[in-house]
This record gives sequence, structure tokens and C-alpha cells, in this order.
Amino acid sequence: MARGGRGGRNPASLPREQQVSRKVSWLLRHGANSEGLKLGKGGYVGVDEALRTRCLTQLKVTFPELRDVVRTNDKQRYSMVLKERLEKVGEDEAEGVEGVDVGGEEEEDASRWVIRANQGHSIKVDTEGLLTPITVEKGNVPDVVVHGTDEAAWNLILKSGGLRRMTRNHIHFASGLPAGFKALDAGEAAGEEKEAPPVISGMRKSSTVLVYIDIKAALEAGIQFFISENGVILSEGNEKGLLPYEFFKRVESRKKDGGVLMSEGVLPDGVVVDMDAWEKEVGSRGGKGGRGRGGRGGRGGRGGRRGRRGRWRRKGKGE
Repeated sequence: MARGGRGGRNPASLPREQQVSRKVSWLLRHGANSEGLKLGKGGYVGVDEALRTRCLTQLKVTFPELRDVVRTNDKQRYSMVLKERLEKVGEDEAEGVEGVDVGGEEEEDASRWVIRANQGHSIKVDTEGLLTPITVEKGNVPDVVVHGTDEAAWNLILKSGGLRRMTRNHIHFASGLPAGFKALDAGEAAGEEKEAPPVISGMRKSSTVLVYIDIKAALEAGIQFFISENGVILSEGNEKGLLPYEFFKRVESRKKDGGVLMSEGVLPDGVVVDMDAWEKEVGSRGGKGGRGRGGRGGRGGRGGRRGRRGRWRRKGKGE
């Protein structure tokens, strides 16, 4: 990835606040190591240290700009708090320190603050104090866990046997649907008549395919799930970084007359899990296991049973 952002549109043509946000996102999620930053427990790093990195000094990012990016980000991707507040609660309880503190004159002293990305890391980060484990014992298992994607990526997911985290640390899910989304099963999307909290992050609004996960079955199978401060549900998948399609409760197309694409973890008729085809297509879009389509947010993955000539096949759940 190019320094401080994605490919495509020239970053210099973006509004100033978007340029700053992209640089900060890249630094805290992906580029800290290459910029000489060491993330502490909970993923926090000193604001003054971040402002001294090359990627932010090149853009001449100021502390007020950084603070505004944290405050105004619509998906609440970042947390920024006073160091003394973090030390007071203890780093192992850092997930309880939310948002941006509101103070007086101390707001202008960058050395008194720490900042982190709440989720979306590709670099190694200590999840203690950053992510809250989801367990039946804690009673925090969401009613709805859904991954948003598109048709091209869905075809890759089918070929590879499930969702995988790719170059990121986790596969990303939402605990419901963003405003304006309509599922085929409205009760499921709303959490079976329970009042669902607003979903602000975890799914792109452009998603046209919705993959609903049977999280209880996945937890019983030993797959771990976490929730970030901004409400994103995350999973590393199994030991191969895969969440197999056996845990796909239902897959829906949001396109007109799209309907149900998959149900109860059973592959649609005629679909073959083919790792050779998956690796070839992913490689052509950004390198094997890279960040082309099928590489963001855990799209595609290994699974199934190897047959002749490296082809993976599986007819349905339980085989």
C-alpha cells in the first residue's frame, strides 16, 4: 500500500480533513512500525510521538486537526484520551476509556494525550484493553453478526471456502445493518424484536451481499470473537485465519430480486470450492493473499477438503 492511504484517487485532490484522516488511519492501523512508533497496551501511542512521524509531518498535521479527526469521524475509528486518565483506570481496563476527553488548557498540550485506532489493524497489537472478548459467560453475544461484501468478493468467498482475515488481524462484522439497509428477514436484522443499537461501523454502506454468521455455533467450535470500542465485531477465524462457510447462517443479495444466495452453511448447487482458481484470481488483483478485491475485511479463505490436483470440494454441512 502506498504511504498513508489507498490507491486510486489522488490524495492531494481530497479535502484537507480527508487527507489527514487517511494518514492517521494508515499510521495507527498499518504503518506504526515503519514510522518508528511502538504501540502500547490497548493500541495506544503518544499523540506527540504520532505528530513527529514522517507521514504526519509531511502533511504538516497539527494537534487541533488530529483532535478534530478523532471527534468528527463518523465511524468512531479512533480514541484519544489524557495519559493520566488512562493510567488512573489501568491499561488493562483501557476499553472503558471512550472517545475524546474534554478539558481546558491541557487540550493544547499534545504530550499529555494518547491516541489509538479502535480496530482495523494489520500490524501486531496487544488486544488486551483494546478489544473485549465475546463469550456466552459474559452474556455479550450479539443477536446479529453480519459481514457485508459485494458480488465479486462473494464469488471469491465461495471459491475459497469461507471468510479469511487476509492481511488484516481480524475479519470484520457488524452487529446489525446500517441505516437505510433492508434485509429479507427484518426480524433478524433488528435482533428479533429487540431494539438494536445504531450500527456505525463494521460494514461498508456499498455492500450488496450480506453474510449472516451463526456466532453461537462458531463460539462452540472454538472460534473467538471480540468487539471493539466503536462496536465492530472481530474474529481471527480458526488456526488458518478462516471462518468456514459452515457458519454462514444465511447469505442475502440486496440487489433487486437477488434473494437468498446460501442457507445453513450449505454450498449452492454446482458450486465447487477451488483454491487454485481463488489463488489465481486474488493474485491477479493484488498479489497472492494481497489487498485486491477479496483482500479487505476478510474476504475469501481456505477450507473444505482437498481432492485431485489441489481442488477443494465440499457438498454441504457436516460432510
